[in-house]
Amino acid sequence: MHLDVYGDTLCALVTAAGLASVGHDVTLSLPYGRVRERVLANHAAYSEPGLRKLISGEHTAGRLSFSEFSTLPDENSRAVFLALNTGEESAAENIVQRLTQKPDRRWLIINQSPFPVGFTELLQSRIKLETPDNPSAVVCLPDFLQEGSAIDGLRKPAQIILGCSDGHAELKVKEIYRPFSREVDRFLVMTEREAEFTKLTITGMLVTRISFMNDMANLADSLGVDIEHVRQGVAADPRIGPAYLYPGVGFGGPGFASNVVNLVDTLKASGVGSELLNEVLEINERQKDLLFRKLWKHYRTDLQGRTIGIWGAAFKPGTGRIDNAPVLRVLEALWAQGARVQIHDPEAIPALLEHYGSRADLVSASNPYTAAEGVDGLMVLTHWPQYGSPDFERLKRIMRTPVILDGRNVYDPATVREYGFTYYGVGR
Repeated sequence: MHLDVYGDTLCALVTAAGLASVGHDVTLSLPYGRVRERVLANHAAYSEPGLRKLISGEHTAGRLSFSEFSTLPDENSRAVFLALNTGEESAAENIVQRLTQKPDRRWLIINQSPFPVGFTELLQSRIKLETPDNPSAVVCLPDFLQEGSAIDGLRKPAQIILGCSDGHAELKVKEIYRPFSREVDRFLVMTEREAEFTKLTITGMLVTRISFMNDMANLADSLGVDIEHVRQGVAADPRIGPAYLYPGVGFGGPGFASNVVNLVDTLKASGVGSELLNEVLEINERQKDLLFRKLWKHYRTDLQGRTIGIWGAAFKPGTGRIDNAPVLRVLEALWAQGARVQIHDPEAIPALLEHYGSRADLVSASNPYTAAEGVDGLMVLTHWPQYGSPDFERLKRIMRTPVILDGRNVYDPATVREYGFTYYGVGR
């Protein structure tokens, strides 16, 4: 069937290309900007494994086409996906307003955008207000795709949460996603508000686990306890499990932080509030400064003129994005103390240079060892696989001062210290 997808988010591109790959005819309407330019030029808009190739292949096959963001859906369109960014509610309302210009059409609008709880119902009410007799439906299909594995997340979902109060719309959504849900019905159907709130609640639960372990790691430092042994013990309990229990220098990304803030705002607006989630956010922001504080203390508060190496800028491995990433806080703190930075990341350097521009105290390196040459300390901020087993003898030779600050607990402290390094981890 013919489908229309509006947006330039990772969700929009993966959804459009992924649905085209199973036989749907898809039109992807992109707003003007960097993502549109790169997609039309057949370049990678996101550093998502396999995505550029998938988009290119489906476009060449004729199943995926591109259109202006201001255009109406195709005459044969069976569903309209809204996969927009946080804060683009007005764009979503504008699209729905344009759809009501064709009151004889029965639209199925699938909202995947991270908007506040109740927004899907708001869009539905706008349609009813403009065209009272129109049976069009707006449903909520929250985006649970994870950067670095987004295509697999679409094709092999653990579950598909659908907020829908219209039986006909439910059947159509299930038919669209049938290729990804053939063996087992992976749909969990609830009301629109429940689906929106479920998305926020899942995010809240995950970040709470992360911040709790970061809090325990900081306590472990003061108790002389290795948090890695504690983590393994906690993860072994079947009631808890290992997911999202790795302490580090805080979470980032475009989704986690904005979704938690959205959830906090929703609770405040309802008069409930959440001291827990407020504390989760505060812990996370403090954690982003952890390695800087350790380095600052190591050099007795004097970082003026020192050169610091950094491995990893992306908020997580498998992406080139630096949204809310710990590296931003670390860089600002180092520069404020007069330090110079040499940094390597396999994907995120372009985003970092776009964010800060050219400056003498920020040098991008072509490989990890170049970033470590002549430095007074090396920080590991992103757990990229290529940082997992470095040549420590080579590192010690090229570093001015053998200090490693392991923000992701990648290395074994005893092993690193045997090579003659001063080692700082998170709770180790």
